[in-house]
Amino acid sequence: MKNLLWLAAAAMTVPSPATSAALSDAIRADMPMLMTLYRDLHANPELSMQEMRTPAKLAPEMRKLGFEVTERVGKTGVVAVMKNGPGPVLLIRADMDALPVKEQTGLPFASKVRATTLDGIESDVMHACGHDTHITTWLGTARRLAASKDQWSGTVVMVLQPGEELGLGAKAMLDDGLYKRFPKPDVLLAFHDSASLPAGVIGVTKGYALANVDSVDITVKGVGGHGAYPQTTKDPIVLASRIVMALQTLVSRENSPLDPAVVTVGSFHAGAKHNIISDEAKLQLTVRSYGPEVRKKLLDGIARIARGEAIAAGVPADRMPVVTVREPYTPSTFNTEKLSERLIDLFGGHFGADRVVVSKPVMGGEDFSQFWLADKTKEATIFWVGGVPKAKWDAAAGDETKLPSLHSPFWAPEADTVISTATEAMTVAALDILKKG
Repeated sequence: MKNLLWLAAAAMTVPSPATSAALSDAIRADMPMLMTLYRDLHANPELSMQEMRTPAKLAPEMRKLGFEVTERVGKTGVVAVMKNGPGPVLLIRADMDALPVKEQTGLPFASKVRATTLDGIESDVMHACGHDTHITTWLGTARRLAASKDQWSGTVVMVLQPGEELGLGAKAMLDDGLYKRFPKPDVLLAFHDSASLPAGVIGVTKGYALANVDSVDITVKGVGGHGAYPQTTKDPIVLASRIVMALQTLVSRENSPLDPAVVTVGSFHAGAKHNIISDEAKLQLTVRSYGPEVRKKLLDGIARIARGEAIAAGVPADRMPVVTVREPYTPSTFNTEKLSERLIDLFGGHFGADRVVVSKPVMGGEDFSQFWLADKTKEATIFWVGGVPKAKWDAAAGDETKLPSLHSPFWAPEADTVISTATEAMTVAALDILKKG
């Protein structure tokens, strides 16, 4: 009921032109400092669940602003709380991990960092998903809220989250008592930079916004032997190939075309020599869905097809394929309708309707979902802020296939536009949610 009341009240509040101009001016004044921070973060990325430098750099800044700061929540996460009278509790989250990608943007502050993943693989490291813009916006929003305490009432919980790229960080923070040790939120907000929108355009999706993400391993067992005598073997490469092709029917023939689903075989490894038929092949799959029913149908279907194809190939019963669904998986992200609609109206009124779009859901994953799933009575939305420079967007005529995507070694968002827009949007949303009665 409390959520409904503040949403109803919020529907009657739109920032005045004077207030909007003052906020824009304040953010503009902060931008040199914020861009210095951004370039430093971009040049010094950190892999998932190994973020040490980033929180150590941000935590002192939050303390200077008057937040009560707790570090090492969920291993490397930061929680900064500011209480400012009675009212709703708003959680604002930013993720801070980078990816094992060799940067090829050509930026003067491009990352040259190398590190070792949790799997023990040494790799180049890059903020190829734009989390450096998220971190910078997190601080920019905190600065604006700390400077405008006379305009809002309630509690702000600023969460700097590790490990989003592995789907581990949000759960780790929840398991470490995020909702027990700190004020439990009524409203959850986050944003993500977008490689599918022009720089400065805001996208909000109503309902499912991002997908369930399952990683599935299939070990296909055969009977090895000499490549010259295939009749004496049960070839796991041929069998695995049949499994790969049959898996395509899960989406095309077993799932309703009205229910989005993806089954992608991203890795196929087998054998070591031209004339040897191996006794094993390994497949790695990514499986995407929205609802739990579709997720179950896909996972059950993968196990059924793998076993069925093995039986059809005459593989001995003791050498059936082994299908492993890795845990934890990343659950789908759901934007609650009331908050999403309110943000569309709010952002449209503040920035102008030409800078706000209703975005379609995507099959990428985001563990921001965990915060809402821990208590579905709350309101939650993650929105997009476009990062594609206008000249590149126009040159591609808006065709995403001609542009670098998130996770690309070439992805370089127009960072100043992303950060200024996202900081303003997040601050406008926070002031609206926490507006004094």
